[in-house]
Amino acid sequence: MVQLLGIFGFLSFGWADVLDILMVAGIIYFLIRSIKGDSTVLNIVLVLVVLLVVQAVVKALNMRMMTVLLSALLDVGVLAIIILFQPEIRHLLNRLAVNSGLAKRTGDLFNRLLGIKEEEMGSRAVVELSEAVRAMAAEHTGALIVLQKKSSLDEYMSTGDRFDAEINRRLVMNIFFKNSPLHDGAMIIQGDRIVAARCQLPMTDRTDIPAHYGMRHRAAIGMSENSDAAVIVVSEETGRISFVRTGEIRTVKDPQELRELVGGAITQKEEE
Repeated sequence: MVQLLGIFGFLSFGWADVLDILMVAGIIYFLIRSIKGDSTVLNIVLVLVVLLVVQAVVKALNMRMMTVLLSALLDVGVLAIIILFQPEIRHLLNRLAVNSGLAKRTGDLFNRLLGIKEEEMGSRAVVELSEAVRAMAAEHTGALIVLQKKSSLDEYMSTGDRFDAEINRRLVMNIFFKNSPLHDGAMIIQGDRIVAARCQLPMTDRTDIPAHYGMRHRAAIGMSENSDAAVIVVSEETGRISFVRTGEIRTVKDPQELRELVGGAITQKEEE
C-alpha cells in the first residue's frame, strides 16, 4: 500500500496538495453546474476528464507506450472537439461568464475606461413597447422580443435583418403582423432602439418545460440561458404574455407589471 501511494507521490502530502485538490474539485463542480442540462457538452467534458485521469495513472506507473498514445489522443482530440463543437463551446464560455458575473464586471470596467455610457430605455419607449405587446396579446399576434443588456447579441442579429429605428407601438405591431416578411423570428432591442428583426435564437435543451409552451418560449429560454438578455413572448394561441429571464418564465398579469419588468430589465434594476 505504501509503495502504491509512493508511485503517485501521496506520501508527501501538504497544504499545497489540499489546495490543489480543492481547486480542481471546484473547477469540475463549476463546469458541471454550468453545463447542467446540455447533454452534448456534458458528455464531452466527462470523456476528457476520464482520459486525463487515465493519462495520470499510466504516467505514474511509467507505462511509456500508453502515455505517448494518450498524449497524442488528447492533443488531437482537444483540437477536433474545438473544431466540431465550436458553437457549443462558445455558448458554454458565454454561459460561464454570465453565471459568474464576469461579463457584467468586465463590461462595466471597459465602459468606464472608454467613457462609454450604457444605453437605457426611456420611459416613453417603455410605454410604447408595453402598449404594443398588450395590443398584440389582445389580438393573439405571436411575438418574440429580446431586450439586450451586457452580453453581445451580434451573432443573433446577423441571422436576421439589421436596422435602426425608434421604438414605436405601430412599428412593433407591423413587424409581427402575420403577413409581414419580418414576423417570423425575434426582434432585438438595444437601449431605446430596435436594431434587428427576423432573428433566430438558440433553443433550450431543457426537458422540464411544460407542454403548453411552444417554440417561441423554448427560444426565449435558450436566449436567456446563453446571455443576460430578457425576452418578452406573446403566445399566438392564448394571447398570454410571458417575461423570460435567466431561464425562468414569468406570466405577466397586467400592463403595469409589464412596464415595470421592461424598465427593470433595461436599467439594471433587479427584480424583487
